Amino acid sequence: MIEDIGAGLARWVTPHPEWKPEEDYLDESYRDVASVLHVAPDALVLVDPLVPDSLWPELDARIEAARKPVVIVTTIHWHVRNRDEVAKRYDARVGGELQGVRAFDAGRQDEVALWLEGAQAVVLADAVVGDQHGGLRMSPWYKFEAERERTRQALLPLLDLPIAIALPAHGNAVLEDGKQALEKALGRAPDDRFVSDTGGSGQ
Repeated sequence: MIEDIGAGLARWVTPHPEWKPEEDYLDESYRDVASVLHVAPDALVLVDPLVPDSLWPELDARIEAARKPVVIVTTIHWHVRNRDEVAKRYDARVGGELQGVRAFDAGRQDEVALWLEGAQAVVLADAVVGDQHGGLRMSPWYKFEAERERTRQALLPLLDLPIAIALPAHGNAVLEDGKQALEKALGRAPDDRFVSDTGGSGQ
């Protein structure tokens, strides 16, 4: 089922058929992974789509109703998922510039975070996950503290944006006060000074 979050913004979650979070420093509550649908000014954008068979009719209907070209955005190479199948089904473009959608380098491999201006939402790949308690935290997938700090620093410019909603690929979404949740995850102090966050591995 596709959940409407706001005007032109929706999300769905489904279990990943190949990935087991309990074998990757998370627990079973992270089995579902998220995909995002956003109606941008010039396109209907699908972010990291993983589409179970039961969801195709609903997705078909939404794309037909939008009457816009479909563009697929992949936030990191691990999230190819059903990209090629979706592209073929909807004659969709993969990647490229989009009005109202801005990519931020996450400082790790080819990962990006996406700012959806019209929805005041940020979409996060693997750098930051939902903490399963309504907030966000840095993910456990850093081999060294220096890598974690590089990503943290790379994502700090997001905090200059008026983020209302934060949509991580893994874990709970944050549908209110998204900027505050991201500030806490990235270790930003209330007085706007940046502080080091040297917490545990998140296992």
